[in-house]
Amino acid sequence: MTNEANYLDIVLLGKEYRVACPPEERDALSAAAAHVSATMDEITEQTRSNSPERVAVMAALNIAHELLMQRSATSTPDDFSQTMLDFAQAKRRIQAMEAQIDTVLPPQEDLF
Repeated sequence: MTNEANYLDIVLLGKEYRVACPPEERDALSAAAAHVSATMDEITEQTRSNSPERVAVMAALNIAHELLMQRSATSTPDDFSQTMLDFAQAKRRIQAMEAQIDTVLPPQEDLF
């Protein structure tokens, strides 16, 4: 199996990204990327924002909110503390992803 099979190319706001992805998770990651892309496109249209970073953060918050709302609709009050722990973990993961993105994206002033 080639190394290419361990990556997936996705497009967000017209920019292509290559992400690591095991072959058995390609379909799920493609679906996730499509959801993120649609959310980012919707936010861009609604806000007319020209900052890809702002759109990405708003999309992340919207998607996290959707997830938490779905979880809370099916959870009991005892599950609240677990949901908050999951939110903290998600926040840490988002911050780690932002740090990785910062290493490959040019500084903001170079984008426009």
